[in-house]
Amino acid sequence: MDSTARRRPAGGETTTGRPETDGGSTDVRGDGGGIVPADRTPTWAERKARTTGLARLTYEYFERSRHEDEVLREESDYVERDVLAFPTWPHEIVRNSAIASFFVGMILFLSATLPPHIGPPANPSSTPAIILPDWYLYWSFGLLKLDPINPELAVLGGQKLMADRTFGVVANAIVVGVIALVPFLNKGSARRPVEEPFWAAVGVGGVLFAFTVSILAIKNLVPMNPNVLFDLTFIAPVVGGVVTYAVLKTMREGYMYDLNRRYYRLRPPR
Repeated sequence: MDSTARRRPAGGETTTGRPETDGGSTDVRGDGGGIVPADRTPTWAERKARTTGLARLTYEYFERSRHEDEVLREESDYVERDVLAFPTWPHEIVRNSAIASFFVGMILFLSATLPPHIGPPANPSSTPAIILPDWYLYWSFGLLKLDPINPELAVLGGQKLMADRTFGVVANAIVVGVIALVPFLNKGSARRPVEEPFWAAVGVGGVLFAFTVSILAIKNLVPMNPNVLFDLTFIAPVVGGVVTYAVLKTMREGYMYDLNRRYYRLRPPR
């Protein structure tokens, strides 16, 4: 079969990229034209009204990629890739050593000129009123204060299934386990949040939960009703995740359209 005929697009489009007209209707061109003027970004309403054009453009994008890959494999026995880089020795080793030495020198300089203040020794006979860990462990300390949601079972006479401290430890194990499973569940190749709205929403919800549960850990220092603060700990992450998903889902169609149109501008169809 002739290669020209094999690459001839469907839908009345000529090989020159000019759409054929039938009763005044204009088909989608392979170069991304025929939908909106090339010098103007389509509005949200225009994109929603032309979902067929977006699907057609996406289909042609993948078909062109597949065809070029087949042609490349037929023309050569191997794929030659030009890798521009510097050798590990001595270029990379010397450069990394210089950078590491600079930052180590800055740390030694600051520790010598601005030594940390050492307070009075701790009194073993008195316990501080507020005991807090380092700030980056507030989220874990906040999970130890989830005793209001520790279930009380009627079959146990209204007693709790486990102690509040044990419940907090189990909550830490569950949260860390979920974080460890996310890379195995999301195996996509997306690099931008708009390409994966769901997982982007999960990430935003997780960050908000870490922030709100950290505030819960220092609720004694926050001028807010403890009950309201406890409710916001779980409501804010859910609301943030839903809003993120809705916004990215709305932006995704326009993003894919602009991506495909940019591809055809840089690499016009043969």
